[in-house]
Amino acid sequence: MKRQRSRGRVAAAVLAAMCAAAVLPGQAHAAGPGPYAFDPDAKNVQGATANVEASELDEGVAYRSTIRPGEKLYYRVTLDDVSAAYVSAVAVPGDSGPAAYGDGITLSLRETDDTRCDYRRANFGPGKYTRPIAAYVSRTVGEGRTTCQESGQYDVLVERESKETSDTGAWDLELRFLQEPQLKSGSAIPTDGPDNWPSASAKPLTGEQRKRSGGAGYSEATSLENGRWQDTVAPGQTRFYRVPVDWGQQIHATAGLSNSTSAEKDFVGSALTLSLDNPAQGHVSDATLSYSGGPASASLRPLPPVAYRNRFDSSAQVSAMRFAGWYYLSVSLSPKLKESYGSEPIPFELSVQVKNTAEESPYEGDAGVFGVTDQDREVARKGKSAREAARSGPMTVVAAAGIGTGSVLVLGLGVWTLLARRRATAAGYPAGGGHQPPQGW
Repeated sequence: MKRQRSRGRVAAAVLAAMCAAAVLPGQAHAAGPGPYAFDPDAKNVQGATANVEASELDEGVAYRSTIRPGEKLYYRVTLDDVSAAYVSAVAVPGDSGPAAYGDGITLSLRETDDTRCDYRRANFGPGKYTRPIAAYVSRTVGEGRTTCQESGQYDVLVERESKETSDTGAWDLELRFLQEPQLKSGSAIPTDGPDNWPSASAKPLTGEQRKRSGGAGYSEATSLENGRWQDTVAPGQTRFYRVPVDWGQQIHATAGLSNSTSAEKDFVGSALTLSLDNPAQGHVSDATLSYSGGPASASLRPLPPVAYRNRFDSSAQVSAMRFAGWYYLSVSLSPKLKESYGSEPIPFELSVQVKNTAEESPYEGDAGVFGVTDQDREVARKGKSAREAARSGPMTVVAAAGIGTGSVLVLGLGVWTLLARRRATAAGYPAGGGHQPPQGW
């Protein structure tokens, strides 16, 4: 009996140690997001002011950098001559400081002789307050194009624009480089934008409202399926979510901000911003609402169903709906609300509707991030973030610990050795006599 109690205490200590490791600072999701959560696996990279000195970005790897007001920084990617390529930049200001209209970043992809392949701007719009904003640039091969078609090195240029009265601190950047899978051989894909598509607003949902807490960045975005989702957002804060949208499917989203319990009823323009970004973290669309202390809502304008041909449309919003995958929704609340309504979080509802039956992927083989799987739909049903979903496999405890695999193995090996020695001693064998690990390890 005494030996059983000892084993129980050891097992409890193991569980407690692993649980403690699983909630190391920065890993807890339920407590709600604070500042922007960068991909924990992101590599640090320094932008160069001279393009020949630019550091190269590897495909599928997240990078973290910084940019100051007025800076123009170069990075570099290597492209083949057959793949569509995408480079995204998420600009993350510091403490929601002041912003002037038009403040933001310009992102461009260029040949090394400075021939521009593509460029996009991301700014804070009429809200005039800083928050994470994203932009992406792309390179498409073929379809009558004559520039940026060769394989080789290309420059990625990030430029920051900030007025003299705006935030003067450095902004963090989160950078990614992706390449799109090849189309199936013989695929007959239209080379012009969609002629027409359902453009009517979705009818309001009437089902049960459920609670689901958003994440603090793209890597922590909480997965959602169709439904009415309740959360809270504080002034100056941004909540991130993601929704699987497959080929042929159309997404609708509405954010409704609750009334304030404050006696103040001051008007705040562009108080809340609802944004949608695509799987390559390219900005698609946004909507804003003004607030006077009463209930208010904002909906994304109707967007076309996901289709490969959308990329050939002249509208940036239509073009961005060019591939399937996880689409990101973010809800940002202006820090100006603090002055009249305090700093406490305000409840809001995020209504999400994905319509239509999924269609077949046009790609050859695995679509990677540009596709939706049954597992993705299950993750959305359970409300897991990408990192939580990755931790839900056989190595859940190891991944969740947030510490090196080697440290976890050492911990487990040490505990197993302790248990083995106890069993050996109890059985009359010398400790450390080469026994097999206890069952269950």
